[in-house]
Amino acid sequence: MTTQNEIVFFTGTQTKDTEKGIFRCALNKLDGSMRIVSSTEGIENSTYLVVNSIGDRLYAVSEKSEGEIFVYAIDNETEELQLLDRKPTHGADPCFISLSTDGQYAFVSNYSGGNVNVFRIGDNGTIEESCTITHSGHSVNPDRQESPHPHSIYPDPSGSFVMVCDLGIDQIVIYRLEGGQLVKHREVNLPPGAGPRHFDFHPTGKWAYGVNELNNEVTVFTYDDKNADLHTIQSISTLPDDYNEGVSYPADIHVSTCGRFLYASNRGHDSIVQYDINLDTGKLTAVDWQSTHGEYPRNFTIVEDEFVLVANHKTGNVVSYYVDTETGRLSTTGYILELPIPMCVQSL
Repeated sequence: MTTQNEIVFFTGTQTKDTEKGIFRCALNKLDGSMRIVSSTEGIENSTYLVVNSIGDRLYAVSEKSEGEIFVYAIDNETEELQLLDRKPTHGADPCFISLSTDGQYAFVSNYSGGNVNVFRIGDNGTIEESCTITHSGHSVNPDRQESPHPHSIYPDPSGSFVMVCDLGIDQIVIYRLEGGQLVKHREVNLPPGAGPRHFDFHPTGKWAYGVNELNNEVTVFTYDDKNADLHTIQSISTLPDDYNEGVSYPADIHVSTCGRFLYASNRGHDSIVQYDINLDTGKLTAVDWQSTHGEYPRNFTIVEDEFVLVANHKTGNVVSYYVDTETGRLSTTGYILELPIPMCVQSL
């Protein structure tokens, strides 16, 4: 059983449905050590997960050619997941899922399908699709931007708007959420070949930050929540100036709860970059890079502003770090949890 000194987190993996796919794990708050508590089979390529605000439901995508969304009840007594529902996403390779601020809807982005979904969440845990939108267009990279590739989808802090980072068309597409329907509001253009991937808002709601997979940059935006308008004020590299050892792609991005620090993961450089956030302007200063002690870090999560957990895709491990609450600097705890092809970590 999980103890009072442990924090529960879930890890999604790139495994077959006959193998263990979603792992319930525990992080020890005293030393950063981790352990596997239980595991769940029956879902293929559970590459992205999200837990609802009250911690009793877990939503996962199944990233395959005929994509699906799975809903589980989180039983904290048995420490197992119970499948409540699964539905097709009508798109190939769903790679991201998030929840509306009121918990009534789940949003899914289908990378290869070029479409995004909205699912209405019922009181009994079932889901029903209420909207599907297919993007169109392409951009300058013939290998990666031959068609739309929505990579992530996020509600804004007000809950009235939804942002879709589309790597294939170099746009953040903003929708109004109206009764479970997505209504296009505006498009924000990124530089050709940028490849917008993931996104996060500052706790104040005044700024937003997008990480671009193809040009290795973080874009800083001011955010007008009344008009849902993003205005670019800065672009900054995710890599150190002296890095010239090969190809690298950033993956994930998160702002600390305190709002003073921002972190992003680099696949290739295999690092977490830390930026200090200017609380007057929202702009960034890169201050540190920490090795992920593994290869190809995908998703990571900040746990209570005290720990960071990083999923290293190619080396099959999750690594824990202490967070210095004064400086934001990361330091390894020395603990590594081995898991099969981890793609996503989400704390309870």
